[in-house]
Amino acid sequence: MLSDLLDNNKAWADRMEAEHPGFFKQLAAQQKPEYLWVGCSDSRVPANEIVGLLPGELFVHRNIANMVLHTDLNCISVLHYAVEVLQVKHIIVCGHYGCGGVAAALGNKDLGLIDNWLRHLKDIGYSNREILSTQENEQARVNLLCELNVQQQVANICRTKVVQKAWKKGQDLTVHGWIYSIEDGVIKDLQVDVKDFDAMPDIYCVE
Repeated sequence: MLSDLLDNNKAWADRMEAEHPGFFKQLAAQQKPEYLWVGCSDSRVPANEIVGLLPGELFVHRNIANMVLHTDLNCISVLHYAVEVLQVKHIIVCGHYGCGGVAAALGNKDLGLIDNWLRHLKDIGYSNREILSTQENEQARVNLLCELNVQQQVANICRTKVVQKAWKKGQDLTVHGWIYSIEDGVIKDLQVDVKDFDAMPDIYCVE
């Protein structure tokens, strides 16, 4: 099974070099993406492929349910590197409908260690319990919470010192919220773009 993956890799590398002569030499020379993608670990949501970008064009961080937590040093370190070193111009939080992590957060099963991670999703669900209760079925509630989660993670990114320092310096940086449908492969823009402090509650602003 693993040898199949290695064979696939060799075929892919040969195809890339044939289609884009010198591609890997150029790729090895520098990394200059304009986008940071914060997505879900779900294997059905391959970041580069669904937006038609080649390796080197998208800096990627993925975790369960595409969350950005101020206590997650892995995610914040990726954010820091993308913004301060790579100077990305766009940060995209992309969730997806039918997310298993979001669905689990709406339930009450003991899932072990991951419950500590899902607690953040539960908090979002509880804060929005009234609008979630108006949905006609469980799947609709899951999908709405997927959207609400993306919106919250966009806010979380904007509240980081990394992003606020970039804005203070006049860096061209916009945060976006998208959601992907596995059923048809189409991304929906949730229209929650943020590019400055205007929509930021004062309590989160860094002086």
